[in-house]
Amino acid sequence: MSRLFGFSQLPNLAPRYNIAPTQDVAVIRSDGAARELKMLRWGLIPSWARDLDFGARTINARAETVAEKPSFRAAYKKRRCLIAADGYYEWIKADGAKQPFRFCREDGEAFGLAGLWESRSNPADGAEVLSCSIVVREAGPFTEAFHHRMPVIVRPEDYAVWLGEGGPDPAHVANIMAVPNEDGLIAFPVSKRLNNVRNDDAGCIEAADILSLEQAAPSPEQVAPSPAKQGKLF
Repeated sequence: MSRLFGFSQLPNLAPRYNIAPTQDVAVIRSDGAARELKMLRWGLIPSWARDLDFGARTINARAETVAEKPSFRAAYKKRRCLIAADGYYEWIKADGAKQPFRFCREDGEAFGLAGLWESRSNPADGAEVLSCSIVVREAGPFTEAFHHRMPVIVRPEDYAVWLGEGGPDPAHVANIMAVPNEDGLIAFPVSKRLNNVRNDDAGCIEAADILSLEQAAPSPEQVAPSPAKQGKLF
């Protein structure tokens, strides 16, 4: 992660397999001179929000409106970040239940999701609260069979621009969100244990029996078998 995202720390992060809104996620920020990894609360809380519960409604920011929405526009302009992950989930209804699918790179590498971050004080005790949101867009040709939206996955060559290093570049930033990056993505069904947020272990990413999911799987061509070994999962 240090090599991929360009920060100097060597953090000892615990594996996570089932991260829920309001929990902490690994975020890469930049002050223009150096990058750092911080753990931020998932669900962006603007400085004007009355309480921290506001973040439950802002876990995602729509790419089409992020520059204008009051909740996100200030962060979009000045406080963009990368959210580190090596996978994400979408759900498909099957037999009256929700079947989760894992999306990850076929080579198992981590990647950076486009994010926004904010800082504010906690009304209860005055402590600083750092929070973030994931920028999402319309699904690309591969992911649209599973869900109509997808996170904006930033290419490594665009990290510096998204993080605001080297000055503002509004056109380039907008283009990062405009093009779906699905390079190397695969998807496969995983255990329904994921549907309970209290389950956060490697069993959450065990491959489900594809043969029993014929109605859930969009098409055989788009469902890949689980790799032999899976790493941590966002």
